[in-house]
Amino acid sequence: MKPAADTHPRTYAPALPDQRPRQPEHPAPDLPGTATAPGYASTFPGRTDQLGQVRREIAAHLAGCPAADDIILIADELAANAILHTQSRGGTFTVRCQPSPGEVRIEVEDLGGPWRPRSPDGRPHGLDIIQALTGPGQWGTQATGTGSRIVWATLTW
Repeated sequence: MKPAADTHPRTYAPALPDQRPRQPEHPAPDLPGTATAPGYASTFPGRTDQLGQVRREIAAHLAGCPAADDIILIADELAANAILHTQSRGGTFTVRCQPSPGEVRIEVEDLGGPWRPRSPDGRPHGLDIIQALTGPGQWGTQATGTGSRIVWATLTW
C-alpha cells in the first residue's frame, strides 16, 4: 500500500532569538515573545477537515509539555477562526508553535479580511476562552503588511 501524499508543506526549523520560523509565501515580521526552542510551522488548506490534522501535529510537537492540552485547544480555535472568518477559507493558513522553557507561543497566520463584529449574546466565544487560558495581554493580532493577519497566544506555566 502506497503512503498517502502529504497535503501541506511543513517547516521545522530552530528559531534564532530574534526571528520566527517563516513560510516563504507569507513572511511574518519579528513578533514579541520570540522563543529559542526548535519551532514548528505548517501551512494547511483552508478547510474544516484540516482541524484534526492541526491538533494532531501540535500534540506531536508538544509531546510531554505540561500545557499541551491548552495549547492544542488554542491552536484549534485560532485555526477554526482562520477557516470560518477570514479569506483563508478555501485558501490556506499557517500554524506556528514555539515552545521554550516555561512557555509556548502559538500563532495562526490567515489570509486576512475584515473582522466581523460579534453579536453580544452573553456567552463566551473562542477568543474569550483563549484570554481566560492565557491571561490579559497574552494574546493578540498583528497585520503582516501583506494583507494577512497573525493571531497569537502565549501560555506560561
